[in-house]
Amino acid sequence: IANARLVRACPINPRQWGFISASGCSENLKLLQLLVKRSKQEHQPLGVVLVDIAKAFDTVCHQHIIVGLNQRGVDPHVVHLINEMYRNIVTYIN
Repeated sequence: IANARLVRACPINPRQWGFISASGCSENLKLLQLLVKRSKQEHQPLGVVLVDIAKAFDTVCHQHIIVGLNQRGVDPHVVHLINEMYRNIVTYIN
């Protein structure tokens, strides 16, 4: 329920495949293969940029996430649930 409400309030780019239930890597790789093939067939230059945003989400202040959700008009109950998920969280490595 929370995810459905978040997706409506904060839509993501259709090329974004992280954290959703889909096999995005294979689709994106197929798209890249098709672009390279077409570029070769038409003898056109092709520029490709790959961006690795590993660990991007753990560098965002949790309070900024809550402020952003409020600014996007996300249901206050959902914002409260997400805020509670971030409250007093710790990680232990054994």
